[in-house]
Amino acid sequence: MFLGKVVGTVWATRKDEELVGMKFQIVKHVGLDYKLKDTFVVAVDTVQAGVGDVVLVCSGSSARLTTLTKNKPVDAVIMAVVDKIDVKD
Repeated sequence: MFLGKVVGTVWATRKDEELVGMKFQIVKHVGLDYKLKDTFVVAVDTVQAGVGDVVLVCSGSSARLTTLTKNKPVDAVIMAVVDKIDVKD
């Protein structure tokens, strides 16, 4: 899992039937200081996240374990909108 920030949306009118109805978000990785990194993923949004939201993303085969993505051709999924991060130094 990793923390990210939703920075955009991918629109695809033609896609695999298994992906119809899913929303694709562009998520940039963020550090614990909320600073954006250069890397990003396109993730299926299962929690109605929006641009600007800090989110928790699961990637790899575990991304196919949510109710919406079960057995779908998905490699990254937004599974939570983050309210707060507490870090001890």
